[in-house]
Amino acid sequence: MVVSGDQHLTTKEAHKSPVGYMLQKTALVTTALTVAGASWYYAVGMTSGSDLTAIYNCSAFFAYAFSIPLLGDKFRIDKALAVAVAIAGVMTIAYGDSKSTGEGASSEKANNRVVGNVVIGIGSVLYGLYEVLYKKMACPPDGVSPGKGAIFANTFGSLIGCFTLLVLWIPLPILHFTGAEVFEWPPGKAKWMLFISTFSNACELDKTITAKSEPLSVAAIAGGILIMGAFFFFSWSTYREMEEERKKVLESEPIFSDEDEDE
Repeated sequence: MVVSGDQHLTTKEAHKSPVGYMLQKTALVTTALTVAGASWYYAVGMTSGSDLTAIYNCSAFFAYAFSIPLLGDKFRIDKALAVAVAIAGVMTIAYGDSKSTGEGASSEKANNRVVGNVVIGIGSVLYGLYEVLYKKMACPPDGVSPGKGAIFANTFGSLIGCFTLLVLWIPLPILHFTGAEVFEWPPGKAKWMLFISTFSNACELDKTITAKSEPLSVAAIAGGILIMGAFFFFSWSTYREMEEERKKVLESEPIFSDEDEDE
């Protein structure tokens, strides 16, 4: 059903093994998710928690941008404007402070912050792509019973975990022995912070507990306002779209009069 996008399968489709499709799409979706998640942990030591959270949460806008060509969603000017405003907010946060750098340590710190914002921006785009890929490749078609949908979601989620455990560990020893990224057991305090971060991530809590605590700059405040405005505009557009669809459904439904009921 997922491959064809239809609940009613032909005889040929019913006898075709889904193993190859599941393995291929699991690798693609998991890789996109892993790279997007790794960007957060790479950027967390380079930028501030406010920048990190604001930029990473813009993945919803990028998901809409990807859903138009990949899922065939309807293009709406108001939503496109919301995406543009969100991107403007991200660019303001990422590059707004780059010109106000001093010399020495302050300049290096500002440059690291810009690089961290760019990295988390790429991660936000990839996470939006992951959400759309999951919808396109790992969700049953509309109309499937909730029970079948839950079973498939658990199966695909388990495959993501298995692929991570069996495949994605391979680059770690290569990075370690080549010296590109040395892995070592964290010290006591860092160990607890990583535990709290992992636990909060599993519970869908805020991960910024491990991020740097820095005062908000003018660019960060301005970019945050733009992103909040984009969220409001996007939500309002979604509400309008739902209302339009509801009216269409009501208009398409037949109207029965009392005379029809008597007949």
